[in-house]
Amino acid sequence: MQSHVAAHGMAVAPHHLASQSALAVLREGGSAIEAMVAAAATIAVVYPHMNGLGGDGFWLIVPPEGDPIAIDASGAAGSLATPQAYAGL
Repeated sequence: MQSHVAAHGMAVAPHHLASQSALAVLREGGSAIEAMVAAAATIAVVYPHMNGLGGDGFWLIVPPEGDPIAIDASGAAGSLATPQAYAGL
């Protein structure tokens, strides 16, 4: 087993292209959430049987300052789901 240390950010994914896309986002100043979305989008292409644009999502986001935010995006989207409902997350 190997241990790796990174001073400015790290991304781990089941495919190297997904890790590279996440790292590219971090290098450009993106957030960890943006890096995760980039990695997930890449996985949808390189491993389409593992991830896609639809489906369920379970997120636990911990801002640098603030309380953890849990998002359960499983099941059908409610009719009241709008971009405004997710603003500020």
